[in-house]
Amino acid sequence: MVETHARDAADRTAATAPGPQLPLRARRSRLSTAMRPKEPISRPLALALTSGCFLLVLALWSIVSYGELVDDLFLPTPSATADRLYQLFANEGFAGDVWSSTRRILIAFALSAVVAVPLGIAIGSFRAVQAFIEPLVAAVRFMPATAFIPLFIIWFGIDETEKVAVICMGVFFPLTLLVADVSANVQKNLLSIAYTLGASNRQVFTRVLLPACWPGVIDNLRIAMGWAWTYLIVAELVSAETGIGHSILNAGRYMDSETVIAGILTIGALGLVSDALFRLLHRRLFPYAKGRR
Repeated sequence: MVETHARDAADRTAATAPGPQLPLRARRSRLSTAMRPKEPISRPLALALTSGCFLLVLALWSIVSYGELVDDLFLPTPSATADRLYQLFANEGFAGDVWSSTRRILIAFALSAVVAVPLGIAIGSFRAVQAFIEPLVAAVRFMPATAFIPLFIIWFGIDETEKVAVICMGVFFPLTLLVADVSANVQKNLLSIAYTLGASNRQVFTRVLLPACWPGVIDNLRIAMGWAWTYLIVAELVSAETGIGHSILNAGRYMDSETVIAGILTIGALGLVSDALFRLLHRRLFPYAKGRR
């Protein structure tokens, strides 16, 4: 009787065993995990998805351009654009234009961050400062930077100062409000615990509030760097003799779409590099911080 029950149990186990369906179930399980909100995925999968997105865009571009679905005057082929980009760097001094634009971005971004970060922390931490300055910052944030170009020309002329001022105008005010939001969202329980332990106002601010703000501040600086790159073309609209934006605008006058796309791709590549550097800095300085990285 015991042996009979054992054989029946073994038969039921064999009948319900997954067998060759296991790989399919495993794949479904991984897909289900990847599509679960806020669930982390493996680095190989993330790299594969990122590469797949870029390859998909390249494939669509190739189909449209090589298939002559669009005239090459409007959309050159990937190979023609790559060749033009090589010619720009090899024979036309495009590296100098890249450096001119990068220098303007770095100067404007540094000036904006040096003022916006402490001002934003002050707005988010002290109600008096918030009441005094936040409405003005919020109002100016809605004013387009391009509208200030004539005024900046009157104030600063048409040299580098005017171009840096345009980028600062586009970056400073939104960055200030983002940093203020980070400071305002620091849990008040942390401050209350510090006061309970006998900390002074200064100690609470420097040893509790500021350390709690830095991960969010670095993350918002990364976002602000992206805004700086988007304002580059606007900054180089007026009397620029060098810069990526200058090359793009010059090429547009002659319907040179290859140079235009090459310049746009260069800005995108530089933006990705700066974004990756900020992400790396965030991971190195704040490995304990959770969120999108």
